[in-house]
Amino acid sequence: MKKREKFLSLILALAMAMSLAMTAQAADTTIVPAKGDIVVLYTNDVHCAVDDNIGYAGLAAYRNDMKKLTDYVTLVDDGDAIQGGPIGTLSKGSYIIDIMNEVGYDVAVPGNHEFDYGFFTLAKSMKCGYVCCNFIDLKTGKPVFDSYKMISYGDTKVAYVGIDTPETFSKGNPTLFQDAAGNYIYSFCEGNNGKDLYKSVQTAVDQAKAAGANYVIAVGHCGTDEQSAPWRSTDIIANVSGLTAFIDGHSHSVIAAQKVSDKDSKTVLLTSTGTKLANLGKLVIKTDGTVSTGLVSKDNYTTKDATVDTFVKGIQAKNQALLDKVVATTTVPLTILKADGTRAVRSQETNLGDLCADAYRTVGSADIGFSNGGGVRADIAAGNVTYGDIINVFPFNNALCVMEVTGQQVLDALEMASRNCPGENGGFLQVSGLTYTVDTTVPSTVTVNDKGEFTGVTGARRVSNVMVGGKAIVATQTYRLASHDYMLKSGGDGLVMFKNDKEVTATPMLDNEILIQYITKNLSGVISTAYAKAQGRIAVVREPFADVADTAWYYDGVVYAYENGVFSGTSTTAFSPAATMTRGQLVAVLWRMAGSPEPTKTAAFTDVDSDAYYAKAVNWAVEKGITSGKSTTSFDPKAAISRQQFATFLYQYAKLMKYDTTQGGMAIREFSDYGQISSYAGEAMAWANAAGLIQGSSTGTAASKINPTGTATRGQVAVILMRFAKNVKMASAS
Repeated sequence: MKKREKFLSLILALAMAMSLAMTAQAADTTIVPAKGDIVVLYTNDVHCAVDDNIGYAGLAAYRNDMKKLTDYVTLVDDGDAIQGGPIGTLSKGSYIIDIMNEVGYDVAVPGNHEFDYGFFTLAKSMKCGYVCCNFIDLKTGKPVFDSYKMISYGDTKVAYVGIDTPETFSKGNPTLFQDAAGNYIYSFCEGNNGKDLYKSVQTAVDQAKAAGANYVIAVGHCGTDEQSAPWRSTDIIANVSGLTAFIDGHSHSVIAAQKVSDKDSKTVLLTSTGTKLANLGKLVIKTDGTVSTGLVSKDNYTTKDATVDTFVKGIQAKNQALLDKVVATTTVPLTILKADGTRAVRSQETNLGDLCADAYRTVGSADIGFSNGGGVRADIAAGNVTYGDIINVFPFNNALCVMEVTGQQVLDALEMASRNCPGENGGFLQVSGLTYTVDTTVPSTVTVNDKGEFTGVTGARRVSNVMVGGKAIVATQTYRLASHDYMLKSGGDGLVMFKNDKEVTATPMLDNEILIQYITKNLSGVISTAYAKAQGRIAVVREPFADVADTAWYYDGVVYAYENGVFSGTSTTAFSPAATMTRGQLVAVLWRMAGSPEPTKTAAFTDVDSDAYYAKAVNWAVEKGITSGKSTTSFDPKAAISRQQFATFLYQYAKLMKYDTTQGGMAIREFSDYGQISSYAGEAMAWANAAGLIQGSSTGTAASKINPTGTATRGQVAVILMRFAKNVKMASAS
């Protein structure tokens, strides 16, 4: 098997976004409250986006609209509101609390980033207070906040149980939960592989029901990401009974309504809005007891509440002159993203990651510079660079830290940081003065404790070829390492190996000051083309399929399909790119991209076995109008799918997802075999060609062909889906 080095990583964030996108399109009109109904509006992971998308003024306006329909309207936040932008950084979160108080939240749970700016002081300013059943003061053994909040709506009582992820230890500042001696004095019920958390939640649910709750809604900051197990919302639901719904945050997932079975095999609705108020969540409890959830999209609601809008603008104006101050220029765009618009900085090298790591190393006069991917938060466009741009990149106010460390500690840190690669990890290390290789075919043998802190490496290492200043790293040698206090002194992202090392920081500086000084002094105020692309410091190696050559035209598509989990190989060593894609295989792919939703109807196809891997996909595809089958009784799942059938399926899928399908026109008529396109596929083929998904053999010539009746191969499908992600999905999102 051939191995190769290339800057590739799993696009798990995109896979999750694509897999959950279908549920996000549940029409808000399907959940129209009437008098006496209970409406719960919810937000999560706003991250200082006070006037982005729907914005807080839009949220207030929508709440007012709901109050015209029913007296029972509650507003809930699921955490990570106060961090993520200059308005949070400059005020250490207090401006966001002021805005949330003005909007009038009724229930809130702290997210891991609520602890970034001295949470215990901020919490006192939150008028509605916080709820959290699993944030425990170890001195008393009791929750720091109320475990739940009960709200009465006439004769009906609803309890809102707060839950915060134990990942807060590693994705927040661990020292905030320790005493001066470094002993943990708080817990998030992180022990026993999730059982302590489940017990805490179950206790709160039982207490709420004993107090008369008719419905119990979890208000959680837990997420659905694989690396968050066993503390994900889905894990909690599966191990707890008595919940009605779970309103979630943390993973930025877009989930309108997902049915999850609880401990007693009863259905619990899971829902989450995404991030930055791109959607507003709405849960409705009808007077007949029916419970439903859905999302109000930024595209469908643009009204603003004048009072809240004025309040937000007044706060923004306080620091606008400072934020607009130009501090430098860049001749190239600096990014944390991949070419397709998905996040890269937490799984592979980016040019902005290089710049940040260079800033730490250079300003800190160190041998090595580290910048954790989760701490590099936003792109910088080519042109003038403002102070606001810098704060958007570094919003945490972390402080420069330089330590004397051993080569072995550096090796351990790289191994820890790369354990999820090519999946995401906020602790993934962007580096300066150092190069390394991650072989993702080697399973990670990193061990961590129940707080997510590094404890060792028990087997083979996936990180190799580590070079410092062009020379092989020496495990026993001492190096000067520059980064920030969160990671080196506090053990953030679980990197606790440096906590007791000798600090040699010469000049204390905040992270944004470090970046500004590096650009203005060391780069003379201009970021040049030297940073036009990632500089080759990190190589992510994986073992490609033996039947997919690096030079094959479908290579990138196969990599995309495999690494996104869109579809896998025909075996562990073969992808079979020339094999035809069947109708059953294709609907299964689209179904997985939509989040594997449960169909509500069963199509009457005699050739679709109920236990076939594509059975649910076929039922879903027919239900959603993606296809109607070959006939009323046959789907023909094993038949090869033609290019025009593929275009039609994908076109209907795009319309279902509410992506932009307006591309089209007359260009399709230039192909010499245009007349072979079936009438049912004409619109879809025109769209697919105009969107750059399906191309001819030699476009622009009279002899070129679009080959509508030809079969679609696995390699072709992989390439088209890769183009679809960039040209349609990402373009629609922007």
